[in-house]
Amino acid sequence: MKLSVYHATTYRYAEPVSRSTQYIRLTPVTNNRQRVLEWQLDLPTRSIELLDAFGNLTNLMTLSTSHDSIAIVGTGTVEVPEVDEGEPADLVHPRVFLRETELTALDESIAAFCEPMRKQVASRPLIGATDLMTAVQQVMSHKAGVTDAETTASQAFSLQGGAAQDQVHVFLACCRHLGLPARYVSGYAYTQDRAAVASRAWSEVWISNRWVGFDVSLGSNADGGHIKLAVGLDYRDACPVRGIRLGGGEEVLSTTSQVRKAGT
Repeated sequence: MKLSVYHATTYRYAEPVSRSTQYIRLTPVTNNRQRVLEWQLDLPTRSIELLDAFGNLTNLMTLSTSHDSIAIVGTGTVEVPEVDEGEPADLVHPRVFLRETELTALDESIAAFCEPMRKQVASRPLIGATDLMTAVQQVMSHKAGVTDAETTASQAFSLQGGAAQDQVHVFLACCRHLGLPARYVSGYAYTQDRAAVASRAWSEVWISNRWVGFDVSLGSNADGGHIKLAVGLDYRDACPVRGIRLGGGEEVLSTTSQVRKAGT
């Protein structure tokens, strides 16, 4: 299946920014489950292309002159399989993804929630992880505007809702507590429901020597309709755009993303 992607991110500032640096993870790479047919990243200035600690293709961009906005646009076509059979290990050992982070830290309520699933996860990890995903979706409804990029799994769980990244953080906390290496994934997803957000976050769990995708928001496996951009221990490692700036005052961020079958 060939998918066409359009992604635009714009930052607008109330006051001029004297200098800013952005880490941009908006370029998919060809791997065992996807093939990039074409891709273009339009930036306001030249960038340095590098691989981060998790092997994500990253564009490092610095604007040294005064500016009051930044526009970033990524477009292209990626071929993905109809059925995703998972991915083998890469340069980062799966056990690294048992590590807890500030955003995925376990608390007593999350531990009590997932502990009854330990036996199933140990004996039948694929079924156990699937049941865990369903359970997280049931207690963590999708609620826009109640959390932000710095909300922890514990805080989101207490709210019983949040954005896709919050659902993923809770799922990661549970998986790691139960002994399953699990990592955060950012990217895009094609769904029949055009109202669904194309830019997505999901997770991958190390099961039977392969990374298997779980999309908590959709309540299903992250199948062939998903295009991967980046992976990490949590949102901070894999977010599409992250940066620092001097000045600017209040910031307004707007993001638009669309995924459709190529030729439609």
